[in-house]
Amino acid sequence: MKKLLFSLAGLALLTAFSFATFQTNGYQVGDVAADFKLKNINGKMVSMADYKEAKGFIVIFSCNHCPFVVASEDRMIALHEKYASKGYPVIAINPNEQTHADDTFEKMKVRAQEKGFKFAYLVDGEQKYARLYGATKTPDVFLLNKEKKDGKDVLIVRYKGAIDNSVKDAAAVTETFLADALEALLAGKAISKTDTKAVGCTIKWKETR
Repeated sequence: MKKLLFSLAGLALLTAFSFATFQTNGYQVGDVAADFKLKNINGKMVSMADYKEAKGFIVIFSCNHCPFVVASEDRMIALHEKYASKGYPVIAINPNEQTHADDTFEKMKVRAQEKGFKFAYLVDGEQKYARLYGATKTPDVFLLNKEKKDGKDVLIVRYKGAIDNSVKDAAAVTETFLADALEALLAGKAISKTDTKAVGCTIKWKETR
């Protein structure tokens, strides 16, 4: 009995450690972010390298069915409308395993048309980049800034987390984390809040991580 209890305690400790390790995986602020090449809703492959004039990107891990995303879509559209012309376009990426009826590629196309998305809406079918970036929720934001490192252009994570402090209700927003970070970058100033907690639906993984 004692051996069984010790074994169960050890398993619990290992599980907790694994979960903690998972929570710290992915990019942190200041890391160099990898580019991707993923299928857009128009069937074309898109990478950040295609945006020759961009100063950076608002990468948002998103989907169709999550109510937190649905409540954020107008804000995503507004962010793209305001900041794409200033060099920071939105790129939305659906990383979910497509088991939910509303998260299929065909439904992504329908939703983008219904909402009038002007930004790329890509599918991360293998969930490679959601894992690499360390996304855990939808929506989950990574603000990337194009900078020089060793003579090469790289994309540096300058903010990660939530769009603002009221994902469910845009009318209740009192802190615009992402927009504030973008304004700081555009003004050449330090970002005051670089890391917040993404609030939303958990990403639907293909397998237990």
